[in-house]
Amino acid sequence: MAKHEVTIKAVAADNASSETKMGRRFGDLAVIRGIIYYKLSPHEQKPFATAFAYGIPNFVPRTLSTICTWLPCFLAGYITFVSVEEAYRRSKRKNPMDYMYEVNPAIPEGCEPK
Repeated sequence: MAKHEVTIKAVAADNASSETKMGRRFGDLAVIRGIIYYKLSPHEQKPFATAFAYGIPNFVPRTLSTICTWLPCFLAGYITFVSVEEAYRRSKRKNPMDYMYEVNPAIPEGCEPK
């Protein structure tokens, strides 16, 4: 693996440039004192450690404890949606009674099939 160094040129007050190394290799910059970094090793992380033991069994009590809050709103929204969609479909449908006495213009009178 190639060793990469990050360098910057710092200009002093007397305009003399000096080279400063910022770290040993790329991504390993110099230590800044007074700042605390918290890291977890990728080998120590367990993202689903308690998901199956506590998360799934806890789903039912949490849902039941809040059902009175969200269920009325959900039902009102669903009923509104269904009724509006049905009213829209009814408004777009043709009324057969409007066309009861209409004559087909493609067939001349007297030539109608029997």
